[in-house]
Amino acid sequence: MNAMTDHARIEALTFDLDDTLWDNRPVMEHAESTHYAWLDAALADWLGASPLGELFAEHDRYTQRFPLAAYIERRLALARRHPLRRGDFTWLRERALIELLEEYGLPRSAAHLWAAAAIGHFLTLRHTLTPYPEAIALLDALRPRYALAAITNGNADLKRLELAQHFPVVIAAGELLAPKPDARPFLAALARLRSTPARAMHVGDSWQEDVLPAWRLGMQIAWIDKHDECRAELPPGVHRLGHIRELAALLERLNDEC
Repeated sequence: MNAMTDHARIEALTFDLDDTLWDNRPVMEHAESTHYAWLDAALADWLGASPLGELFAEHDRYTQRFPLAAYIERRLALARRHPLRRGDFTWLRERALIELLEEYGLPRSAAHLWAAAAIGHFLTLRHTLTPYPEAIALLDALRPRYALAAITNGNADLKRLELAQHFPVVIAAGELLAPKPDARPFLAALARLRSTPARAMHVGDSWQEDVLPAWRLGMQIAWIDKHDECRAELPPGVHRLGHIRELAALLERLNDEC
């Protein structure tokens, strides 16, 4: 048989989350700016009513001393210093806030408490999202026919989303200290689904973090090319889609070819 079309029947599907099942950029931009502004305002109010207030009377506001760009740069620096943690975004965010708040002058205990509060606010905003309109219906249709798993480098907690019911297996790759493109989260998902790469398809939007690692394992890939990278030639087993809504038709075609 032709190597370009020779494949086993697909029985398991693994999904990326951010930018595959919803548009993540506006969610993160809103969560980023809003939680940081909340921290600045809440911290100023607290210091104004706290015995510590006198010590900060001549201080600039927190975000004047450490604007959002400084927070982002501190997270990047932490990821460089702690490469095993580079995909554990919640840890990087909280650790960066603790460092900045201590440098601002807060006692260590207060820095930890305020960082935790800000991260809690961020995670609430981060989960205020709407999946693509077609995503829920698609997963409803796929769930009886395929074993489903989610593999994410992000810090979206599916238990906080309606989508959770569709994914009995969730691999938070960053928290495992093995973010994609590491092969381990894919292998962990397949093991828990009791499937093999030859009988599985990965669905994701990133060429580097979704397509290449899954393809190297021997999986089929539905590449959601939302940025219209549109590579002229795709490797065997990589199928370019413009949107998640096209997945059902692709699966039907591939399984009909088996």
